[in-house]
Amino acid sequence: MVDLREKPYNLSDADIAWVESTIASMTDEEKVGQLFWQLCLSDDERYLGHLLGTYHLGGCRYNGMPGQKVLNQNRAIQKHSKIPALIACNPEQGADGVCPDAAHVGAGVKVGATRNMDYARAMGRVSGAAIAATGCNMAFAPVVDITYNWECEETLARAFGNDGELVASMGKAYMDGLHENEGVCCCAKHFPGNGQDYRDAHLSNNVNHFGYEKWMQTYGHVYKTLIDGGLDAIMGGHILMPEYMREIDPDITPDTIMPATLCPEIMTGLLREKLGFNGMVVTDASHMVGMTNRMKRKDMLPAAINAGCDMFLFFNDPDEDFATMLDAYKTGIISEARMVEALTRILGLKAAKGLHKKSVDELCGTDEALAEVLADPEHRAWSGRISKDALTLVKYKDEGVLPLNPEKTKRIMIVNIKGADGPMAALAAMAMGQGGSRKTPAEKLVELLEAKGFEAFVYESPLDKIKAQIARGEKPSLNLYFAGKNAIADFTAGQDLVISLFNVANGHPAFGLSKGGGEIPWYVHELPVIGISVNKPTMLADAPMLRTYINTYDSHDDTLEALVEALVTGPEAFKGQDPIDSYCGMWDTHM
Repeated sequence: MVDLREKPYNLSDADIAWVESTIASMTDEEKVGQLFWQLCLSDDERYLGHLLGTYHLGGCRYNGMPGQKVLNQNRAIQKHSKIPALIACNPEQGADGVCPDAAHVGAGVKVGATRNMDYARAMGRVSGAAIAATGCNMAFAPVVDITYNWECEETLARAFGNDGELVASMGKAYMDGLHENEGVCCCAKHFPGNGQDYRDAHLSNNVNHFGYEKWMQTYGHVYKTLIDGGLDAIMGGHILMPEYMREIDPDITPDTIMPATLCPEIMTGLLREKLGFNGMVVTDASHMVGMTNRMKRKDMLPAAINAGCDMFLFFNDPDEDFATMLDAYKTGIISEARMVEALTRILGLKAAKGLHKKSVDELCGTDEALAEVLADPEHRAWSGRISKDALTLVKYKDEGVLPLNPEKTKRIMIVNIKGADGPMAALAAMAMGQGGSRKTPAEKLVELLEAKGFEAFVYESPLDKIKAQIARGEKPSLNLYFAGKNAIADFTAGQDLVISLFNVANGHPAFGLSKGGGEIPWYVHELPVIGISVNKPTMLADAPMLRTYINTYDSHDDTLEALVEALVTGPEAFKGQDPIDSYCGMWDTHM
């Protein structure tokens, strides 16, 4: 079932001989170890040596750290690997997914807003350069899900948009850019396709509702485009396909419908037989509830391999999971034929990238080459270009508000609207570069507007005032929260224009429910108001009354700089095209 002479391997007779002889010489433990990826919890060489020596891993992934540390870690991984390891990272937004000191390019939705395939290809090329320079060899990217549901936060920022043709073209461009770098594999995700269910597979079931015909026209078209272009690997998602399964078996019961990673009808029947994918398949992370809630873990591990996945992403407990898979192989739950098939794809991919012909130094490169890639100014220039071209004027009903001019609207109040606090919000903020001492988007916007001659200030809400009282050791005045009402003339006299700045990473805005205050833009008919989302692009659902609404997709400095230039230039400066339905399928958001 594996043709190593065809895409994506294209192996010579000598390479095929290496694959076959290596498999024939492996112990049972070594065979089982090749099925696993593990998330490295430390770059300490003793730890890595134990990990590779004990479990014979086929692949490793790691948490973010500076490029030099990644390179040092990967040298240790390959040093202790009898068979060269696949080492993956998540460069979904650019090379900063390889290491944070490499170049950011832009989120998928932001690149999608530009409709520019050169940008998608650049994202792949820049990511691939950092992958190769750090000694990695696989990108768990691009995300080729389709955002049909505006409430699907798993895909909203990560996918290129809600149009299958756009996703296919941009996903292919990303892959082509990635492949410009020698020895780098592309692993697209998440098959058979996320973006319909608002629920997160990390926490719950996730459903793709399409039957076969519609799926082939949409998600199937996306994957076929990449497969025909030489896609190396696919990450299987923990995604249920109930309609597709009912077409296969009308009598199937809900409790026997499995997520793709545990479903032979999807991973083998749909992906291998109908789409003709010859490459390697890895599961999405095995701790996600969309997978773990379907059966006991001891059954789940071999079930994923028997469904057609070649590699299993992450141990839970290394000793327990390794023993479970080894026992499944020794007792025949995983057949010899299935084991050899999986190993042939895994080793075939390693051979396709020439890993078996390289020394450790050749696999990982030099410190000097890494420093050159990390400092490459061309890599960093893409972000600014994309930021400028992605700015999207989604809604513009109050014509004349733009361009902004200090003579017309000198005093600008910026209402800083955040999402709910919590650990996930904090992590999302860190991922967007908003942690530590960096200025908030509102503070940065004040600075940029003042440089243009405006008088800008950040609105202090009643809740902010109460928090300030508590911080000073004063008794908080709850009347500030429950009152908040005063004359409209007094409110409008304080500013000439309001910017409602949405900095919401996930969930919905935490307005604070101040009655008559400034957090909620109730005053859109009292004075000019511009709604701007610098993160999640679906804020019209929560503030449908906004008559002017802009999506920037992130709050990086070059994005905010491009935003202010566009605000003072006029509507024609906003070149982005909405890559999703920013009106969120609601009639009142059009008002």
